[in-house]
Amino acid sequence: MDDLTKLGLTVTELRFALDTFYFLISGALVMWMAAGFAMLEAGLVRSKNTTEILTKNVCLYSIACVMYLIVGYNIMYVDSAEGGWLPSFGSLIGSQAADADHALESDFFFQVVFVATAMSIVSGAVAERMKLWAFLTFSVFMTAIIYPVEGYWTWGGGFLAEAGFVDFAGSGIVHMAGAAAAISGVLLLGARKGKYGANGQVNPIPGSNLPMATLGMFILWMGWFGFNGGSQLLVSDAENASAVAKIFVNTNSAAAFGAISALIVCRLIWGKADLTMILNGALAGLVAITADPLSPTLAMAGVIGVVAGGLVVFSIVAFDRVKIDDPVGAISVHGVAGLLGLVLVPLSNSDASLITQLFGAAVIFAWVFAASTLVWLALKLTMGIRVSEEEEYNGMDASDCGIDAYPEFVSIKSAN
Repeated sequence: MDDLTKLGLTVTELRFALDTFYFLISGALVMWMAAGFAMLEAGLVRSKNTTEILTKNVCLYSIACVMYLIVGYNIMYVDSAEGGWLPSFGSLIGSQAADADHALESDFFFQVVFVATAMSIVSGAVAERMKLWAFLTFSVFMTAIIYPVEGYWTWGGGFLAEAGFVDFAGSGIVHMAGAAAAISGVLLLGARKGKYGANGQVNPIPGSNLPMATLGMFILWMGWFGFNGGSQLLVSDAENASAVAKIFVNTNSAAAFGAISALIVCRLIWGKADLTMILNGALAGLVAITADPLSPTLAMAGVIGVVAGGLVVFSIVAFDRVKIDDPVGAISVHGVAGLLGLVLVPLSNSDASLITQLFGAAVIFAWVFAASTLVWLALKLTMGIRVSEEEEYNGMDASDCGIDAYPEFVSIKSAN
């Protein structure tokens, strides 16, 4: 203590600095997930739509940062009643509490990258046929109002938090919410031309760049350590530091077991190792463990990954059979695996009950789906949400961006 006194520091100040720094680094890891989503989606769509989907990912992240700063964070966290349902509607991020464990700005930064993650889920599901400007307009409403309201009900201390709903890092609050907005848009948008035949057959539409998609998955896997580890909020004492270490191991194990589970399921069903399913199996394991990455034992975390990785394969097939066209499997990975994670929480966390978890999941899904549907419908009736058949055939890059992602593969006709 004498040495600290000489430096003009106290243990409290050192803990404040360390926890703030940990929050910021965790947020930076989650921000890097934006690159993961961009690479994953770009790899799983056709080459003629690559520039457009990259544009969407850059712009949705930027819109999320702006809208959450202006109003979203305030709706979610500032001056709202404990246990309530109607948030306060103000602007900016408020002021620092005197007894805070970390800088207020670090909390905002960590939270805003979660908002962008939820919006990124929508991007892949509606890919290859939605108008760019309709999507970006929806992003404004999703990040400014729709997500922050359900975020207030849960992490902001609203009525779901009071009811005992448990979602440690966002299996439902972030991932299932993103999937709810996505499925709403997909239902109104319809399938890509040629995806489904008149006799019910499903026609595969392969992605253009599986190495890029694989890179995207690994970036997301890496970013998830910030996603889940940072949600512990503190790291400056032995108890919290040990908790963060366990969260890292459980998160990693769920992803690994999820990938292996998807691999085995694909082998048993089709006799092949389907890379796209394996990628989604790993991501499904990550989504499922996110609901509570601390309470499960190391073995239980593996079981969660196994169940999620296998389930996502059947879910993707099932959505195709009912003609819900999701080019990247986002609804299955984030929606189905997100719900799975929520309902599995009571198996290892005595503070959670299955009824409360189902209630919370139903409220989140219903709110996001209903609010999103209203916004999508308004956009459909005004500016339209789907490109023309000609634009879809030629590709979104040509109609929305005017730039080809792979120009060396485009035939160039002579002026003569």
